[in-house]
Amino acid sequence: MMLHQNIKEKTTASHQQLEKIVVHQLKAVRSNADYADVLRNFYAYFSTVEKTIAPFITPQVLPDYADRRNSSHIRQDIEALGGNLDNLPQACAPEVTNTLEALAALYVLEGSIMGGPYIVQMLHKYGVTEGTSFFSGYAEDTGRMWSAFTSVLNQFGQDPETHQKAIAIANETFANFGNVFTAVPAER
Repeated sequence: MMLHQNIKEKTTASHQQLEKIVVHQLKAVRSNADYADVLRNFYAYFSTVEKTIAPFITPQVLPDYADRRNSSHIRQDIEALGGNLDNLPQACAPEVTNTLEALAALYVLEGSIMGGPYIVQMLHKYGVTEGTSFFSGYAEDTGRMWSAFTSVLNQFGQDPETHQKAIAIANETFANFGNVFTAVPAER
């Protein structure tokens, strides 16, 4: 089994738990300020994980990494909504020690972009139409970008002996992401 399929299969429970938390928060959005608060959680977590994986995700590993959605896109959306990055919630990235572990953490971040169009639709129902560039993902290139990413992940995870650790990192990435949403928000 290819690593990306193995991760998908073995992180289903963690993924569903995170999705439940995020969807619950998104369903409570009634204004641009509410949405900016949800995005602050995304920014806090994405920026923390990005700093952790940066030493391992080089252009040699993932040539299009600089073109991928990241926390700078979330920051732009927060600012477009009139929000700011003051007193962000605390976020804890999984401990990664090599490229494969970094890619396993990135699997969760990249995967969240795949669900973005559904989030944009949900927000539109609640009257929020600004600050959705991050969740708009890669538009018509989304499938190609995901395929390119999973191809690199599978290449680094060719040895089945490495799968358990990669799966553990992905599960921890999902769980830690959920913790950001359930943490007591910082005072503003």
